[in-house]
Amino acid sequence: MAIQFTLNGKPQAVDVNPNMPLLWVLRDTLGMPGTKYGCGLGLCGACTVHIDGEATRSCITPITAVSGKKITTIEGLSPDHSHPVQQAWIEIDVPQCGYCQSGQIMSAAALLAKKAQPGDAEIDEAMKGNICRCGTYQRIRQAVHRAAHLHGAPSKLESGAAKTGASNGTEQALDAHTVEVGGTA
Repeated sequence: MAIQFTLNGKPQAVDVNPNMPLLWVLRDTLGMPGTKYGCGLGLCGACTVHIDGEATRSCITPITAVSGKKITTIEGLSPDHSHPVQQAWIEIDVPQCGYCQSGQIMSAAALLAKKAQPGDAEIDEAMKGNICRCGTYQRIRQAVHRAAHLHGAPSKLESGAAKTGASNGTEQALDAHTVEVGGTA
């Protein structure tokens, strides 16, 4: 029996083992490799997608759990990488190896959808389930603040820097970047 859901704004139906994790349906059945496999236990965050707007680990979510729901993957966040989180990731040059970044971006986008101007503690709490082996946590936090600014709400970090006359470097876009954020490697 086919399981029906909405994927990146389009109706979708798959006829797979009902216990198959959403991650494998996305990657292997539907050919969407942007969502990554990391640990298979829902601990690292590399497989994060949005299910009805909530950041969810797709590696531990059986496909039956998404019947009738709306799923957004990194490929569906924005077709041209114009989402504020993707723009901020590029400007701040967040990725090193880039493997965890689609999950990081999806978690950050879910946070900003709920809280337009998060503080450092709120960012840390929302992002704590996403592991980055390269240790780009400071740039991730900076990029979340930048994305809040790009989305129209000056972040608490930027507001504080403006009051003190300090610069945190988020206002300067990098001349070039080598990692395509939200790509499908």
